Amino acid sequence: MELQIFTCEQNSEEWYAARSGIVTASEFSTVLAKGRGGGESVTRRKYMLTLAGERIAGPSPFDRFSNAAMERGHAYEEEARDMYSLITGNDVERVGFMRRGDVGYSPDGLIGENGLQEIKTKIYPLHLECLLSDAVPSEHVAQVQGGLWVSGREWLDFVSYSPGLPLFVKRIHRDEAYIKVLAKAVEDFNTELAALVERINGYRRAA
Repeated sequence: MELQIFTCEQNSEEWYAARSGIVTASEFSTVLAKGRGGGESVTRRKYMLTLAGERIAGPSPFDRFSNAAMERGHAYEEEARDMYSLITGNDVERVGFMRRGDVGYSPDGLIGENGLQEIKTKIYPLHLECLLSDAVPSEHVAQVQGGLWVSGREWLDFVSYSPGLPLFVKRIHRDEAYIKVLAKAVEDFNTELAALVERINGYRRAA
């Protein structure tokens, strides 16, 4: 499937429209989530219903609301990117959204022909855990490998930033075995999603 790149600003109307109704890398961990006893995860079900609504009615106006973590990310992302470039010497190209078929990814930057950048701004305890463990936190692995899958790129520099503390940078390469499992989970999710949309549209026709 051909890769589409949208040069819009993230969180703009064009960005919301480009990602509406499709599974995005920031939610790949939700797609993989399991419920108690191996049953369906509540968060996975909620995400599926959200995407079903978007496919039928378009982007939700409620997506415009943000929490403290999101506001922190918006406030400090550019500062983190500048520090990264200063330390590594890498130029970072900004893009809004990447889409390949029915999956998408919003990278924080493109590096050369083969690299990506993903920035997380974290409170002191979480940032220092990154530094001390020298590892990408488990909750971000699906997004990182998913971004590599969607983009087709070879590596990603994961950046954790907390003002006043040393910058954490970890280069992650493609894990093809992980990506294969992820791709199958997303495929199954999209099959379920399409059936759900058809079911909901059936109620609309009956009405």
